[in-house]
Amino acid sequence: MNYLVTGAAGFIGSNVAKELLNLGHCVTTIDNLSTGYRCNIPKGCRFIEGDIGVDTIKLLDNEKFDAILHIAGQSSGEVSFEDPVYDISSNTLSTLYLLDYAISASCKRFVYASTMSVYGEKSGKERFNESDIAKPKSFYAVGKVASEGYLRIYQEQYGIEYTALRYFNVYGKGQNLANLKQGMVSIYLKQFIDDTFEKVEVKGSLDRFRDLSHIDDVVAVTIESIHNKNFSNQVINVGTGKKTKVKEIVTLISKYLKSNKEIDVLEGTPGDQFGIYADVQKLKSVYPKEFISFKEGLRNMIEEITK
Repeated sequence: MNYLVTGAAGFIGSNVAKELLNLGHCVTTIDNLSTGYRCNIPKGCRFIEGDIGVDTIKLLDNEKFDAILHIAGQSSGEVSFEDPVYDISSNTLSTLYLLDYAISASCKRFVYASTMSVYGEKSGKERFNESDIAKPKSFYAVGKVASEGYLRIYQEQYGIEYTALRYFNVYGKGQNLANLKQGMVSIYLKQFIDDTFEKVEVKGSLDRFRDLSHIDDVVAVTIESIHNKNFSNQVINVGTGKKTKVKEIVTLISKYLKSNKEIDVLEGTPGDQFGIYADVQKLKSVYPKEFISFKEGLRNMIEEITK
């Protein structure tokens, strides 16, 4: 099979592309290397460098793909406030360009990396399912909701089967530790292991919480969604269904690294969610495998980084 996986220089995209190649498939990627690294792109993956726009997509030369997996995008709520125009271009316009390409190249399968951020927050509610009303708190999440809407309409009008996977806080081996505005686990881990940081800064309350999903589970679900018809034309939460407080994250990292660095709690960032976690009933109905626990996943991540 032949797949287009955008963002294979980044964290999730590189892992998805690598696994597809391991399974014997052909993979092409588009990446502008804005937050990813060329060295992350798996060997054997055809690489086109650039933003996902008209000029770059022309380089695909109307190649037929069995599926398009749109993983690339600006993925920081904080950055979306700094440059909302870039954010909408990276996350939403890119989706439109790829959907139009899917029509022209007769590609009927489209998998989209969405996010838990689309839910925003609701007083007294912590667990969210796919039928809950989206109420984004960041421009990043607004763009993801818009992309989901385009997917639905392109399916209705042009017959493109889609799956929007709402990832819940992915972490694990290969995460970009240099990016201190994206990835809660990697942000704290970087500050713990890097001696240039005298303290570990936490932006927001230690009682905030997240549903932390290991990269191996996220990759497995993403690849399963390509061919499993139960995923077709669905929006699906991808998470553990369990919540982990920030306090637990930094405590575990400190314990595993035997670190005594001081934690400095600062003011939160614009658009940050205090805490939500996934209702995974829909996911379990189509993918019943258990996810890796955060304790195990974090230990594995630290072992890989420090060995």
